[in-house]
Parts: sequence; structure tokens; C-alpha cells
Amino acid sequence: MAAPQTLQLSPLDNVVVHTEENQIHEPAVDGFDYSQRGQWLRAAVLGANDGLVSVASLMMGVGSVKQDVKAMVIAGFAGLVAGAFSMAIGEFVSVCTQRDVEIAQMKREKRKGLAENRNDEKLPNPAQAAVASALAFAVGAVIPLLAAAFIRQHTVRIAVVAAVASVALMVFGVVGALLGGTPVAKSSARVLVGGWMAMGTTFGLTKLIGSDHGMQV
Repeated sequence: MAAPQTLQLSPLDNVVVHTEENQIHEPAVDGFDYSQRGQWLRAAVLGANDGLVSVASLMMGVGSVKQDVKAMVIAGFAGLVAGAFSMAIGEFVSVCTQRDVEIAQMKREKRKGLAENRNDEKLPNPAQAAVASALAFAVGAVIPLLAAAFIRQHTVRIAVVAAVASVALMVFGVVGALLGGTPVAKSSARVLVGGWMAMGTTFGLTKLIGSDHGMQV
């Protein structure tokens, strides 16, 4: 009777076996496709940031030449309404164009026999993007409005608007990064610095034009 044979494994074989076992049993780190959030996330984050920065900058610009709280609030409210509609219309037109391009490409592929089984639900939705942009803009814009509405002292009001806008920009940056799976620090810093540049430039130029040239505002 032949003696049973023992299978000898080299150290290299052991490494391969252990590697394969690790690959089989190792759970997926993150299987979620963050690109699925791209359409609405882009519209929402852009709308909120734009609403906050635009209205805060507009209010600070008016506040640089007018100390009346009513003037700042009215200017901010006008910016909220105009900006929300502008964002909605612009986003609707943009996404409609993107949708038309994708549909045309699908038709060309179909004629060539290369079309895949694409679901129409994956096409961008213009109405959804427009509503998301308008609502997000309004949410961002109302923050500096509420911050300034109940403060009577002019200097304190300007400082509070700038501080509240800065905190909100950081929050928007963090939320956008977490939802999109991107670095939090980089996203927050980019949003915050951009907002500071917009508010500072608007405040400085408006004050320069309203003061040095003697314009009655």
C-alpha cells in the first residue's frame, strides 16, 4: 500500500493562500456610489452657498454706506427672491441642455446598434434640479437676513452678519463633503475663503464708491 503523500507548501504558497483568504473574507470598505448623489448634491450645495454669500455680501455692501437696518434687510430680501428665481431658471435651462445631449447620444447609439439598456430614470431631471437650487438658495440667503434683522447697532450688525455667514459657510462645506465623500477640511476651507473674498470685496468696493465719490445712496 502506498504511503499517503503530504502536500508541501512553500512560504510563497502560504503568502498566496493567505492573501486569497484575506481578499475573500475582507468586507468592502465602502460600496456606495457617491456619484449617484452628484446631480442633486451639486445643485443643493451650489444653491445654499450662493444664497448665503450673495445675500450676505449684498447686505454688507449696503451696510457699508447705509446704517439703517431696514435698508440692509430690504436689500437682502430682494436678493433672496431674485437669486432664488435666477438659480432655478439657470439650473432648469442647464439641466435641460444636459438631458437633451444625453438623449441625442442615446439615439445615435441606437441607430448604430451600440445602445445599451439605459433607464430613463437615470437621465437628469430639470425640475428636480431647479427646485433644489431655489430652495437651497433661499435657505442660505435667509441666514444673514435673520442675523441682521434684530440688531440695531450698525457696527455690531455688520460683524454679526460676517460671523454668522462664516460659520454657515463652514457648515455647508462640511455637509457637502460628508454627503459627497470628499475631504472635509479642504472643502470647508475652499468654501470659507471664497465667501470671505466675496463679502470683503463687496463691502470695500461699495464703501469706496459711496464715500470717495460723494454719491447719495
